[in-house]
Amino acid sequence: MTEFLALQRPIVLAPMAGGPSTPELVAAVSNAGGLGMMAAGYLSPDAFRERIEAIEKLTTQPFGVNIFSPPSHTGLSASELRSWQRYREQLGTYSAVQASFPDAPYNTDDHYEEKVQIALSSAAKVVSFTFGYPTQEIVDTLHAKQKLVVLNATTPEEIEHLAATDCDAIVLQGKEAGGHRGTVLSTPEEGCAYSLAELLAHAKEATDKLVIAAGGIASRQDVAEVLENGAVAAQAGTRFLLATEAGTKKTHQQALQTLKGRPTVITTAFTGKPARAIRNSFTDRFQPLAPSLYPELHYLTSGLRGEADKAGDREYLNLWAGENYGLTRPGPAAAIVAELAP
Repeated sequence: MTEFLALQRPIVLAPMAGGPSTPELVAAVSNAGGLGMMAAGYLSPDAFRERIEAIEKLTTQPFGVNIFSPPSHTGLSASELRSWQRYREQLGTYSAVQASFPDAPYNTDDHYEEKVQIALSSAAKVVSFTFGYPTQEIVDTLHAKQKLVVLNATTPEEIEHLAATDCDAIVLQGKEAGGHRGTVLSTPEEGCAYSLAELLAHAKEATDKLVIAAGGIASRQDVAEVLENGAVAAQAGTRFLLATEAGTKKTHQQALQTLKGRPTVITTAFTGKPARAIRNSFTDRFQPLAPSLYPELHYLTSGLRGEADKAGDREYLNLWAGENYGLTRPGPAAAIVAELAP
């Protein structure tokens, strides 16, 4: 893949939905010799199209896009609805941040089909998917347009499944990674259990496909180690959250620089899906209460998180971060790519 894309440096920018992924950040990483990846998650189709057009104006180098696969359910069961309502009441009762909450659960496919069509007509060389795997028809259509298809694995089971598919590369997401787990086939518990080193070792035995290593990538040594263990590139996200070009929320930026002694935890409290974040009052208070309902919980807590950011309240914001977030420093994306590349 690195040869096909003519990458000068084996660094992939992790797609980060919710703000950090900007056209400027994606283009800067690509212009520095890596592969910038644009997150389509939570964007409207028009906003997604506009961001791709902006990237195309900022770089002639290869870049990619990432699309959220739709949830497997289209609504909640009676018991799930009661769990959602109970959590809504608990948020209103115990939250230190005042916010309005939706009256009913919201579920969406995040404009999946339309975003696939936008990706097909774009200059993106790579299309990756999170939270699910595309149909064979979609893979074939992307290949017909000379797009590389990249899919995520968080467990040995998922590696073995993808080894038998027509995807071009597999992102191995170790448990060290910040943000949402990309688990698809395995249980949520299994999807949080394997380190990057364990996944790399299994992939070496289970597949000949190209693998990209993700999870805790924060230094040149980290990159060198995963390359030595079979990866063709290293994917970093947290390391770019303080990049000059990133759209990371200000409160999140401040937390990354001032909470470096705090541990990270994997929590479902913010969105209903396991994600690694810096531990704070919200994760402590609400993790024991949160039902595993994604995307319904994402939209339930969205207003609260927005108010926390406005107030500069890092204790009630989803501070997505990998285990090695303490090494994250401000600076231009090009300099970060140069620091990471062996």
